Amino acid sequence: MVDYKKTRVLITGGAGFIGSHLCDYFISKNIKEIICLDNLSTGKKQNIVHLIGKENFKFINGDIRDSSVCQLVCKNIDYVFHQAALGSVPRSLEDPYTTNDVNTTGFLNMLIASRDNNVSRFIFAASSSTYGDSKTLPKIEEKIGSPLSPYALTKYVNELYAKIFSENYGLEYIGLRYFNVFGERQDSTSTYAAVIPNFASKFLKNESPIINGDGSFSRDFTYVDNVVEMNILAMKSTDPNSINQIYNTACGDRTSILELATIIKKQLSLIDINIKNIPIVFTKTRKGDIPHSLASIEKAKKFLNYSPKYRIEKGLKKCLNWYKDNL
Repeated sequence: MVDYKKTRVLITGGAGFIGSHLCDYFISKNIKEIICLDNLSTGKKQNIVHLIGKENFKFINGDIRDSSVCQLVCKNIDYVFHQAALGSVPRSLEDPYTTNDVNTTGFLNMLIASRDNNVSRFIFAASSSTYGDSKTLPKIEEKIGSPLSPYALTKYVNELYAKIFSENYGLEYIGLRYFNVFGERQDSTSTYAAVIPNFASKFLKNESPIINGDGSFSRDFTYVDNVVEMNILAMKSTDPNSINQIYNTACGDRTSILELATIIKKQLSLIDINIKNIPIVFTKTRKGDIPHSLASIEKAKKFLNYSPKYRIEKGLKKCLNWYKDNL
């Protein structure tokens, strides 16, 4: 049983999309202390500005590639939530060096610091990209293919490193393979913006969203509140069989990219009727893209008692209102 009044957590990438939602959760529970580490390369200060000044919240502008910073922020920490990473398959193909430096070297720095400071459990953001060229659907944790991008490779290496640190140093870990997370605060301005904020931004600007390929590729879109819930379940679990494991973090539903664009267009049309007339444009398929992604969440149900509360349409209704006001 986790006693929030006595618990200190570190959230790397805490000013990012998912990390800031985790910060909000712990603030709502009056946890003893939150250390939020972020170098603001992709995270944004505005995501946590409402938390700065709170007695139990501390923001540190630092980089996980700096081992001394990692050691500093892990002091007296009970649980590490490692969200910091350089995402995007296209970015990793353009700049594999930096992706590896952040996602592999930075991850190793955090494992070493967690070990050295006797952290109780290391919970980290893994990725569905690890399934690579596996054509098996739904995706089952124990059956992966070969990585299709530098980004995917780094996320798989993270899982292997966590296992080695558990076996050799006794560091408890749980890795969460995120499947296409979406929600409030997700960046729509980046060159590598995720598909949902990208489509929403285009429609709201009366521009055509662009689909790579014919729209038949499909994903298991997962609302951010489901992801927060999985992180908390991973922290609270006392079942020995649930620890030192990798879990799919998803809904167990599959939506094609064309279906997704259609749903977004339909929901935003209720806000602005002119959106109904905006056509959807198609272009060539991107390198490194996985055709289909659908998660089995049976393992998470069995060991973590996970049950996603938000399916795609319910999640979109929440976040599209935010996009309307903030994009």
